[in-house]
Amino acid sequence: MSLTLSDIGRIANLARLELSGAQSETMLTQLNGFFDIVEQMNAVDTTGVEPLAHPTAVIDHVSLRLRPDVASEPDDREANQKSAPAVERGLFLVPKVIE
Repeated sequence: MSLTLSDIGRIANLARLELSGAQSETMLTQLNGFFDIVEQMNAVDTTGVEPLAHPTAVIDHVSLRLRPDVASEPDDREANQKSAPAVERGLFLVPKVIE
């Protein structure tokens, strides 16, 4: 896929951008370069290659280094709300901002 300057103008119009001639040329070069990379990637034969849910799935000896999902701090809601100007039933009260 290759874009033209008229394509760049249409895209800029849809994005509400005003591009100069030099900017349009630069954008054309950059976008066509991107599409060239995509075409190279599409040219790779991936027959028989299963998609991965996560890149580390191909490495058996590396496990994900995630911390355990446990509560690490006690629930100190009352202590945390002592300095609040207004609290009601465990919730912070804030002034109305939308009239």
